[in-house]
Amino acid sequence: MKTNREFASDMAAAALRNGAEQAEVYIKSARNLSLEVKNQSVDAVESSLSFGYSLRVIRDKKLGFSYSTSPDESEAVVRNAIEAAKWADADEYLDMPNPLIPPLENNPPSPPFSKGGIIDVASLEVFDKKGWNIKEDEAVKHVLAIEKAANDFDKRIKKTRKATGTFTSGEIFILNSKGIDISYPYTKFTAQVMTVAEENGESQMGWDFNGSRLLQDISFEDVGRTAAKRAVQMLGAKRINTVKAHIILDNSAASEFLDIFASSFSAESVQKGRSLLKDKIGKKVISPKVNLIDSGIIPRRLGTRPFDDEGVTTSENVLIKEGVLMGFLHNTYTAKKDGVHSTGNAVRGGYTGLPSAGISNLCLKTASESDVIPFNNLIASLDKGLYITEAMGVHTANPITGEFSIGVSGLWIENGTIRFPVKEAVISGDMLGLFERIEAAGDDMRFYGNIGTPSLLIGPTDISA
Repeated sequence: MKTNREFASDMAAAALRNGAEQAEVYIKSARNLSLEVKNQSVDAVESSLSFGYSLRVIRDKKLGFSYSTSPDESEAVVRNAIEAAKWADADEYLDMPNPLIPPLENNPPSPPFSKGGIIDVASLEVFDKKGWNIKEDEAVKHVLAIEKAANDFDKRIKKTRKATGTFTSGEIFILNSKGIDISYPYTKFTAQVMTVAEENGESQMGWDFNGSRLLQDISFEDVGRTAAKRAVQMLGAKRINTVKAHIILDNSAASEFLDIFASSFSAESVQKGRSLLKDKIGKKVISPKVNLIDSGIIPRRLGTRPFDDEGVTTSENVLIKEGVLMGFLHNTYTAKKDGVHSTGNAVRGGYTGLPSAGISNLCLKTASESDVIPFNNLIASLDKGLYITEAMGVHTANPITGEFSIGVSGLWIENGTIRFPVKEAVISGDMLGLFERIEAAGDDMRFYGNIGTPSLLIGPTDISA
């Protein structure tokens, strides 16, 4: 049987023989184990092995694309990609990357780069040898621990829903006709649960999630306990009157807002007029107390990788510095269109999709350490305000205008003390305005998926009942 390299090399060569001027083969293989438990027994198990590949060709400035899950269909994939290019519109910006484009001068190499701009893959820790071939019985024990920890936290926890764990390992391989020939193995582990607390005929829900490239980073018990705590603390929730007051966004809620904001940094969105940051480079767009950084080189994070989905080396990109927009995230196409280099931010949904421009790991940090405040001190600093622990429907925010009006719940604060839980409140505004009012951040930085942020103290905000 051919290796991935031989298989990809043969396909690319066949595409060139059949008229392609450039060709790229993308291969993704994965082993996935997903478990859900209920009442301390396994409720669902899904185990799968997957393999798929795609061929992208450029011919006469036209793009062709095709994919398959069967190596035996490689000849048909080549024919289909070449044929698709015949009917596509010409685009002068179509291109594929050259090998090992070093980071830009304004984004100098930093660990784990060597002086030559070549990544030390091992230092990124995207592959867990111990978790690579985890046995099902071991995985089951981890997921059972989520539910048990939630149930043991408080007698008012009556149910758990979707106590799940995923255990994934695989490999990415990319070869193109310009000389890129690279691969890396990866692992990914996640844990999450929804809990239900009940008392006096009332029920409240709490959720938590954790994920990492390394299994050892995840405390399955902590996921259960945190979800249980969030459910219990909301028992007895009541409504409040309409008010304008400070809010504290819990790191989980803040990550949801940042996730919506993330699409605005894609150069593809900017070029299509779908970004609220269009024409704002060099301008102050949010609070000067905030930096926003996208990095593909933070060890162990879910968005970390040695190169992007076109084979360009990843790096760290400062998107906002002290509130000022510095730039956008590019893949090869968007970079050529703007006359710049790719930032190593080509992303794909899998082998069935073309590369677009998107985030690796997007994290919000304060511009100064003096603006990082112990979380308890954030609470104590407020005469009155709402600590938002859950935001419902953040995905309904308009990613182009940034406008939102969403339901929230949390804990009401008076005189620096949490007084009671709050339900059925609504906050509204726009994304830039929300981030412009950031006054400080907690010391509780946490990643949810590939979005990292601490809890955020935000200036007076309209809260309606």
